[in-house]
Amino acid sequence: MRKILLLALLSLALVGCSSLWNWSGGNRSGASSSLVDYLYPGGQIPPAFDETIPYLELPLRAGIAFVPGQSSYGTISEATRMQLLEQVKAQFVDREYNSQIEVIPDTYLRSSKGISGMQQVARLYGVDVMALVSYDQVAVSEENTSGILYWTIVGAYVIKATSNEVQTFVDTAVFDVDTGRLLFRAPGADTTSDRSTLVEAGETVRRARDAGFSAAMEQMTVNLSAELEQFQERIKSDPTVAQAEWRPGSGGGGSAAWLILILAAATAVARRNARSA
Repeated sequence: MRKILLLALLSLALVGCSSLWNWSGGNRSGASSSLVDYLYPGGQIPPAFDETIPYLELPLRAGIAFVPGQSSYGTISEATRMQLLEQVKAQFVDREYNSQIEVIPDTYLRSSKGISGMQQVARLYGVDVMALVSYDQVAVSEENTSGILYWTIVGAYVIKATSNEVQTFVDTAVFDVDTGRLLFRAPGADTTSDRSTLVEAGETVRRARDAGFSAAMEQMTVNLSAELEQFQERIKSDPTVAQAEWRPGSGGGGSAAWLILILAAATAVARRNARSA
């Protein structure tokens, strides 16, 4: 009878340990947002390619927002998302071809899906182009052989036998609002890993998620800048990509205007010197 009771208690202990940790391969969780699901909700079929050439008036008025995720579990907070977008904005706001960059909360996009929904939000903010940031993040926590010590309560607190890895991928797609046409896109990726005790695993993964998003967004910003420069070159070489002109009275193309003024002034000075000679 005592042996049966002892086996029963041992079984309960093992069940208790397994509830704290998945011994079949660790814990895996993820969070993502899909650009395709946002633009074509409910499995809509994308329309035929529109050959309308985008017309861009410089300086541009741009909006940037995260594509809403399917679930809030495991995602970064809205405050952190807004902070990350503000950091991206800071890298482009002072450029000559931008007049304004609006950071748009993804709350507005949740209720306005599809190409038409994106256009409605864009017009609400008065922007010409929209940069939509989608993401995919997976966190995996697994124990090594030392994890057997988690069966002792003390081991769960002091033994760092859990390997935590977070893989993050972000992608920014820039659209012309009027035509809904994709202009260019830029990716960013990061892998963050750390070890922890069983008790600390949840907090360690949370910090790794935030760090992964930040690092992936930073890489994406660098790639976005490069893609923007390449897009400008494509416009010059291929007029079917897009047409761009400076708004009347915007003072655009300032470098060329200043060059003309300098040449004119130099010519006037040369003529004056020739007459005095």
